[in-house]
Amino acid sequence: MIRLCAFADESGKELEVQARELCRHGISLIELRNVNGKNVADLTDEEAVACREYLAANGITVWSVGSPLGKVKLSEAEEHMTKVERVCYLATLLGADKIRVFSFFEAGDADFEAVKGYLTRMTVIAARYGVRLCHENEKEIYGDTLARIKTLIGAGIPELGFVFDPANYIQCGEGIPTALEALFDKTDYFHIKDVVAATGQLVPAGHGDGCIGEIVDRIAASGRDCVMTLEPHLKVFEGYGEIDNTALQTAFTYGSNVESFAAAVEAMKQVLADHGHTETVLEDGTKGFIK
Repeated sequence: MIRLCAFADESGKELEVQARELCRHGISLIELRNVNGKNVADLTDEEAVACREYLAANGITVWSVGSPLGKVKLSEAEEHMTKVERVCYLATLLGADKIRVFSFFEAGDADFEAVKGYLTRMTVIAARYGVRLCHENEKEIYGDTLARIKTLIGAGIPELGFVFDPANYIQCGEGIPTALEALFDKTDYFHIKDVVAATGQLVPAGHGDGCIGEIVDRIAASGRDCVMTLEPHLKVFEGYGEIDNTALQTAFTYGSNVESFAAAVEAMKQVLADHGHTETVLEDGTKGFIK
């Protein structure tokens, strides 16, 4: 069974808009990244509690915190540990038990031991708060390629999970079938962002080379329950500059963030339908996709 989650800040910066659009599309899980123009890591205690309560009142759960942890230079990692502690605490206020993280800029193969050391410290901090850190394969950080992700997995860092983002792998020159075969069993959940390899243009799920349908088939064949978080990047949105310093290249044009978000959701639902999945109301009243 597959459940959809989303970085709803791609529909609008206001929490009310994010909740409205999630409800409109029958998505009850959010990977919280920006709230009312503020990065999740910068929320006050009161803002975090109010956010959780508002989302809950609309039937939405903070499934993961889409944090910027680890998205700093390796030389800044030591002072970054204070932010790690803060975000882990915020996760408890938000009701989330997962936090998306990265493995530092300007970190090469020779820096592996330092990267391992800091990630280990981060997971130890997270464990104190009962949350799991899930590493995303972001371009230009240490863990950007298949080889380096395999190195991180082999390092045995306690309780470090992994997010599989197909578009990021393609942007690093990796083939998705090979990466999926190697990493599927080690992947906690998937980010859904698709890209045309030849042009670098971001496109809705199923329109690029991200093998989204093959990922869906692999999940179904495994018999596991899995979450797929929409992170489409189809139009510039509030906070995009904090996420990616490159110009956004897209193959489709949308009039608004609400429109681009809707296109992303519908494209993913079409991929699921094309691969034999039916949208179903689950026992808890939320929706999932079952084959």
